[in-house]
Amino acid sequence: VQLAESGGGLVQPGGSLRLSCAAQGFTFSRYVMKWYRQAPGKERELVASIGVVGGSTNHADSVKGRFTISRDNAKNTVYLQMNSLKPEDTAVYFCNAFTFLHSYWGQGIQVTVSS
Repeated sequence: VQLAESGGGLVQPGGSLRLSCAAQGFTFSRYVMKWYRQAPGKERELVASIGVVGGSTNHADSVKGRFTISRDNAKNTVYLQMNSLKPEDTAVYFCNAFTFLHSYWGQGIQVTVSS
């Protein structure tokens, strides 16, 4: 099982990034996919989630209207489009594949929003 995040980096406030998480080793289409983030000194928080067929999404209030989660089951990939980034979005972002029986995590990727 592997979840590999990509697309992070340094961006100025107001900028955009798109995170990708490529999955392998399990049946991706059967898993709810989630993005979490953890800032230094803070607990890991749920940013967004998407249902198995992609029709049901939820976003944290702190990112609603700025971030959008999506998935492509043909490519075994989940995305997080992040617009209007703020310094408080700086964190390590993790993707998570979830069912009631299993939960898999990526290694995380750094997103830094700074001028």
